[in-house]
Amino acid sequence: MSPEAASPQLAILQFLTSLQSPARILVAISGGSDSTGLLLLLDEAVKAAPHLKISLCAATVDHALRAGSADEAREVAALCASLGIPHAIMIWQGDKPKTGIMAAAREARYGLLATAATDFKADLIVTGHTFDDQRETLAMRGMRTEQVSTGIADAVLFDRRLWILRPLLFSTRADIRAFLRERGVPWIDDPSNEDTKYERVRMRRQLSADAGAESNIRGVWEERMALSAKGAEWLDRHFTLHGGLLGQVMPDGLLQDRAVLNYALGRLAAVFGGQPFAPGRAQMERVFTFATGGGLGRMTAGRVVFDLRRDGLYLARESRGILPLVLRPGEAGVWDGRFYAYNGSTASVEIEAAATYAPSFLCLSQESSAPKFLGAKDTSRIVESITAQMRGGWIPVTSLGSSPSTGMREDHIALLPKAAWKRAVASAPALTSEGAPLSEESARMIELTPYFAPFDRFLTRFDFIFANRLSAVFVTAPYARLPLRSIDGKTI
Repeated sequence: MSPEAASPQLAILQFLTSLQSPARILVAISGGSDSTGLLLLLDEAVKAAPHLKISLCAATVDHALRAGSADEAREVAALCASLGIPHAIMIWQGDKPKTGIMAAAREARYGLLATAATDFKADLIVTGHTFDDQRETLAMRGMRTEQVSTGIADAVLFDRRLWILRPLLFSTRADIRAFLRERGVPWIDDPSNEDTKYERVRMRRQLSADAGAESNIRGVWEERMALSAKGAEWLDRHFTLHGGLLGQVMPDGLLQDRAVLNYALGRLAAVFGGQPFAPGRAQMERVFTFATGGGLGRMTAGRVVFDLRRDGLYLARESRGILPLVLRPGEAGVWDGRFYAYNGSTASVEIEAAATYAPSFLCLSQESSAPKFLGAKDTSRIVESITAQMRGGWIPVTSLGSSPSTGMREDHIALLPKAAWKRAVASAPALTSEGAPLSEESARMIELTPYFAPFDRFLTRFDFIFANRLSAVFVTAPYARLPLRSIDGKTI
C-alpha cells in the first residue's frame, strides 16, 4: 500500500502488518506472473508470521472467452493445492456481449470474486495489479483529459460490502517475475496480453520503449482525498435534500472554491442522474458557468435538470428516458441507476416512473410524512394532482422512511418551487403488480433504498469520505470501513 516499497517482499510485509487481524484473504489469481507472484509472496509471508493470524484462500475466474482457459484454471488449482491453499474456479456463464467485452468481463470477474469471497468467508480480496499497470492507466487517461488522474486506486470497495486491495501496486512486474524465477515457479502468459486490438496492450508497448518519469502518485492521492473531505464539508454546509428526490444547493454554496464545487456538483449530478460517472468536462463547464453566472433558469446535463432560482440551485432527475424494471419474486435489481430494489413478495413487481401513472395510483397516509401505496378502498384519500399528493419523501414508507431533517410536511412542500418539486415527484419510483398498485401489505415486502451509481458498485478510498457523508444525507447505511489499521504507516 506504499509507493516507497523497495521490493515485492517488503510491499507484502507492509501490507500484512497494516491489516486488521485476524483476517482471511481471498487472492484473485489468473495464473499470470503478477497474480501468481502475489499468491506466493503472501503464502511465504503468512507462514513466516503466524502471529498475524492471517489465512489465505484463492479464486480463479474462467471467463470462457478462449480455448485453453479451463485448462489454465486447473493449473492454478493444482498450484494452490500444492501450497495447501483452498481454491475455487469461478466460470463466467451465459452469452457474452459483442461489444464492450473488457468492461463486461471486469464486471463479471469482480462479481464472481465477491461470490467466492462470501463462500470462503473471506474478509477482503487482493489482486495482483502492479506499478506497470498503474503507468499504463495513467498514460491512457492522460491521452483523454488534461486533468491529473489518480490512476488505479490501491483500495476499492465493491458492492458496498467487500474491499479489494492491491498490495503490489508499487512493485514492478520485472521484480515479481524475478522472485518467481528464484523459486522456479512458472506462470501462464495470456495471449490477449499481446493483442494490439486492446488499448492497454498498445500503451504497454509504447511505455516499454519509453519509460519516462512517473507522476507523484502519492501527492495526487492526497489531493484527491483532501478534495473528498472538503466536498463532504460542503454537503454539510450548503446542500439540502427534500424528500429523497429533490436536491438544493444553497446560494452561498455556489460561491465556494471552484475545485470543490466541481467535485461535489459533478458527483451529485451522477447520483441524481443515476449515472456511474460525473458528467464530462465540457458538460460540467456548462453547468458551472450556468450555476455561477447569476441568471436564473434551467438546463439539463447528465439526465439531471439544474433549476437555478433565487433560493439556490435545485437538482432532480429529468423524467425522460426512465425505463421500467420488472422483478420476479426473490429478485433484486437497480432501477434507473437510483434505487436498489428487492422483491420479497410472491408476485412479480414492476417499477416505473411516477409520471407514467395517474394520481389515482397513490394515496396519502395521515400517520406518516411519507405516502404509502394503498388499495382501491382508500380512493377517498386520493387528491386531484400528483404534486398535491406528495406530502412526504414519496419514497414508500415501508422501505425507505425519512429523516427528521428531510421529513416533508405540507408547510415544507409549500416553500418549495412547485415546478421543481413536481419534476422530482414525476421521476420517483411507482410500484405495481400486473398493472395495479400494490397493497400496503405487498409494498412492505419490497425493499427499496437509494442507490448511488458512482459509488455503490465500485468506490475508491479517494471518494470514501464524500460518499459516506452522502449516505448520511440520504439516511442510508454507511459504507463498510477499510479492513486496515494503518495506511502507509499511519494509524487510521
